[in-house]
Amino acid sequence: MIPAGRLSRSRKMTVPCFSDIDVALRGGRRVHIRTVRSSDEGELLQAFQRLDADARYMRFMRVVGEPNVAQLRKVLASFPESGIGLVATVPAVDGIDIVGSALAVVVGSDPASCEFSVTVARHYGGAGLGHALMSALIAAARARGLVEMEGFVLRVNGPMLGLASRLGFALSSDPDDPSVAICRLRLDTATTNRPVDQRSRVQGSVQTAS
Repeated sequence: MIPAGRLSRSRKMTVPCFSDIDVALRGGRRVHIRTVRSSDEGELLQAFQRLDADARYMRFMRVVGEPNVAQLRKVLASFPESGIGLVATVPAVDGIDIVGSALAVVVGSDPASCEFSVTVARHYGGAGLGHALMSALIAAARARGLVEMEGFVLRVNGPMLGLASRLGFALSSDPDDPSVAICRLRLDTATTNRPVDQRSRVQGSVQTAS
């Protein structure tokens, strides 16, 4: 499910094309990863409804009973100019199901920095889908010339923290909330990390991913 973000603070980016990819996951399942479309609204809402209460809490870092449809439409309408949105789809009786999504939104005052979020359907956890989505998102962010990616992850979300570490993110504590870890990745060749603008966070970076 695409999360709520502070899109009024977002900056538009150059928009290179993202080439669709087919990914073979552990266990033999395959997914198709492509850019998100406004027409995906219904499937994204279905994907949200398939998340259980614990998964929603991990994803949004708060209790969420119903999706914010207006915010979802606002996010979808902003892509691709103001962000990068990717979805992983599989064939379904009604066409497709969305089993994972990842996005990067430019927020705050720095147009070279983006905040990521990723959601993986529980029945696809542990299959490598989170890694595939994040790898594609990182590559797309680099293609746009972004230099830093960051996200906020609950400390109890071990699978996502492990994935972030494997992808090269540096992990640090959120000074405002000890239950949250800040994940930061330099996308260029620089290694110097800069302070996080706490006001710019996209609420909740992950549900589960591996």
